[in-house]
This record gives sequence, structure tokens and C-alpha cells, in this order.
Amino acid sequence: MSEISPLFVTNLYRAELSEYGPAVDIRDLEHTCLVIAGDDEAGQDWCEENGYFGYTSYASITDLPWRIPVFADLRSVLDAHVAAFAKQLHLDLDDRALKLEDIWINILPEGGSHSAHIHPHSVISGTAYVAMPDGASAIKFEDPRLTMMMAAPPRLKTAPKALHTFHYETPKVGDVLLWESWLRHEVPMNTTDDNRISISFNYSWS
Repeated sequence: MSEISPLFVTNLYRAELSEYGPAVDIRDLEHTCLVIAGDDEAGQDWCEENGYFGYTSYASITDLPWRIPVFADLRSVLDAHVAAFAKQLHLDLDDRALKLEDIWINILPEGGSHSAHIHPHSVISGTAYVAMPDGASAIKFEDPRLTMMMAAPPRLKTAPKALHTFHYETPKVGDVLLWESWLRHEVPMNTTDDNRISISFNYSWS
């Protein structure tokens, strides 16, 4: 009898931030993100110089938990989620912890998007969702084998999710998504009238 075994599984972790304490005030987090975006002239300049339609603190402020209490609460929660995901991945960390390396704000207005990319030099990356207006773009993940599928035909629309070349995940406010940092992903254009606000982060092994 023939047998088919799944190999080299790519895992995506999704949970509510509130699954682990302390509680994070999402409204406070949203307000804080907007205040920082309005005050961060260096970040605004970087976005303009690099053609980033919207705002990100990626190149200007990445030490938010050391500056602002609500981000310190968020870091404590993320630490717990990342530890749970690392356990599910069966990572051998050799008694060394995964530690938050950087964390930054993303605000995509109508027409804003984020092109496909990976997060080199990190182990686990992810995003917490602060504002997701109805119809806001999902995050799009790409099969990491895609560049090697030179002559592969497309998958049937009825194929199981795990066999699709691309996967779209639509989180809700208060959700956190985690993935291994080598997984390529992007955010398609926000076609809603309201801001799509998220907080992205990287964990490194040290």
C-alpha cells in the first residue's frame, strides 16, 4: 500500500494576545502608536525617503518596551507566546533563551502596502494586530520552495491549505501571529479608508 508523508512542515502560530498575561490595553496601544507616528520625525523622513506609503518606526525607534509602559506589557506577553511557539517547533535552544531583538510600529493608510520580504538574522518573527478595519488586507505568506518550482503546474483551488503556494491569513484586533523568520511574507495594499495598525518584532537566539 502506498504512503504519503508530509515533510519539512512550515508552521504558523496564531493566538489572542490575552491568552497570556499581563493584559495589554489595545486602545492604549493604538493611541500610543498614533502619537509616536505623529512625533517621530526621523521615522517620517525615512518613510518619505524610501517611498514607504504610511509610517513605520523600523528605522527610527525599535526599543519601545524600554520607553513606554504599554509596550513593556506587550513584550511580557510576546515572550510567553514565543516560548510556547518555540516549544511547539521542538527547537533545541541549548539552555539559551529567545530574546526580543527589535520591535516596531507599522501604520498603513488607504493605499499602503508592504512588499515581500524575510527577517534575516532572527529566529522567530511576528506581528501583533492593533487596528484591522473591515476589509483590511490580510498578511500573505509564500511557500519557501517557490523559487525551485520551475515546471510545477498550479494547485487546484480545492487543494488542502497546506498545499497552496500562497496563504492569506486575516487576523483580528488583539491577535498575534508568529512564524520562523525565513518565511517570506507581504502585506497587500490596504483598500479601506482607515489605518491598518500593527506591531512587528523579531526574536533572536543568544
